Amino acid sequence: MSVVGPADGVLEECEDAFAASAGMFAAACAELAAPEAAVMTHAQLEDLLGARMREVTRQLFQDHLTLRARDEVRREEVVDTAGVGRSRIERDRHRMLATVFGKVTVVRIAYRGTGVADLHPADAVLNLPDAMHSHGLARLAAIESARGSFADACERINAVTGSGIGRRQVQELAVSAAADIDAFYDVLVPAPCTDTTPLILSVDGKGVVIRPEALREDTARAAAAKGGNAMKTRLASGEKHGRKRMATLGAVYDAEPAPRTVDDIIADPDQQDDAHGAAPERRQGPKARSKWLCGSVIDTAAQVVAAVFDQAEHRDPGHRRCWVVLVHGARHQIDLIKAEAQQRGVDVHIIVDLIHVLEYLWRAAWCLHDSGDASAESWVARHARVLLDGGVQQTAAALEEAVRAAELRDAQRKGIDEAVNYLTGKAEHLRYDTALGRGWPIATGIIEGACRHLVII
Repeated sequence: MSVVGPADGVLEECEDAFAASAGMFAAACAELAAPEAAVMTHAQLEDLLGARMREVTRQLFQDHLTLRARDEVRREEVVDTAGVGRSRIERDRHRMLATVFGKVTVVRIAYRGTGVADLHPADAVLNLPDAMHSHGLARLAAIESARGSFADACERINAVTGSGIGRRQVQELAVSAAADIDAFYDVLVPAPCTDTTPLILSVDGKGVVIRPEALREDTARAAAAKGGNAMKTRLASGEKHGRKRMATLGAVYDAEPAPRTVDDIIADPDQQDDAHGAAPERRQGPKARSKWLCGSVIDTAAQVVAAVFDQAEHRDPGHRRCWVVLVHGARHQIDLIKAEAQQRGVDVHIIVDLIHVLEYLWRAAWCLHDSGDASAESWVARHARVLLDGGVQQTAAALEEAVRAAELRDAQRKGIDEAVNYLTGKAEHLRYDTALGRGWPIATGIIEGACRHLVII
C-alpha cells in the first residue's frame, strides 16, 4: 500500500495544471530524438529549438493563467476609488494578452454594478496593461524604435519574439512609453554634488525631415518650388533641403573634475612608443552622471536653451558651481546661451566641441595633402596638439604660413581659409588648455548620443 503525502498531492496538481505545456515539451524532446534531427546542423537545431521552446514557454504562461483563473476566489464586494461598489459577478470573462512569447488568454471574474464600468481585481494583481500588449513588448518597442524606423523595430521584435506585432502597434507603444518622459524628469533627483563638481550644459541642433503635411508654411513653399521627388521610395541627395525642421536638444549633467594633459587626448606623432611597442597609458576624462535630456521640434531654440538653464539652476540655485557649456560652435546658439546666462546672472564657460574643430583641421589638411595621404593624420595631430595647449592664434598663423609656403590660390586654399576664420572667430571658446587643467569635458558626446537616438513621433 502506498501513502500519498502533501508533496505528492501538490505534484499531481501541478502535473494536471501544466499537462499541456508538459506535453509540448515531451513532443519537442521526441522530435530531437528522432533520426531526422541527427542530421541537422547546429543552425537548424537553433531554429527548431527557438520555435518549439517559444511555444512551450507560451503554453506554460497560459497554463499558469488558467490555474490562477481556476483558483480565483470571489470577493464579497469590490469598491472603486470613488467608493462605488460592485456586488454582482460574471465568471469566465476573457481578454487577450500579447506577450514576448506569444498571445495568451486571461480568464477572470468581472465585478459588475449598475451604470458603472466592470472591475477585474485579477487584472490589478497581474498588473496588466490597459491595451493588449504586455509591458515586455512595450519595453522592446521603446528600445527598438530608438534604433531606427518603426518598420525595422517591428521586424526585429517579431524575429525575437514571434509575437506578430504590427508596425502601427509598435508606433503606438513607443508613443505611450514617451508620454512619461516629462514626468520621469520632473521627479528625477540628481545625486548630491559639492560646489567643486562642474555643472555641464550642452545644446545642439538636429535637422529632421518632416512629412509634407507637417511642414511650416514657408518651408512648404520652398519644398514645392523644388518640384517632385526623383525617386519613389525616398528623398534623393539634395531633396531634403527645404523639407527639414530643426529639432533643438539640450543636456545637463554632473561630472567630477578629471584633469588631463595634451598627451591624454592626442599622442605625439613624432614620439615613438616604448621598447615593447606599447603606447603610454592615458588618463580618462570626466564621467557624466545624473544626465537630464530634453528636445523639441516644436519649441524654439531659445525655449530649449531656457529649459536647459532651468534644470541647471534647479541643481545649483546659488550659482556656486562652475558652469561649463559645450556647443558645436553655431553662432546663434552661442548668442542664446550668453543672453540666457546674462539674464540669470550666472558666469558660464563656453567650449566648442573639439571633434567639431578637428574637422576644420582635416579640411585644411586636404589642401596640402593628396587624398588618402597617411601623413595628413600626423599633420592634423601636430596642429591639434598646439591647439589643445592653448595655441589658437599660433595654429591659425601656422596654417596661413602653410598657404604661403605652398603658394595655394583661390579654391586650393578654401579649406585652410575656413579653418583660420573659424579658429580666430571662436578663439575665446577654444581654451582647451584651461578646460583640461580644470578637468572639464571638451567634447559633446552626451548630446551627440541624444541626437543619434532622436525619434520624432
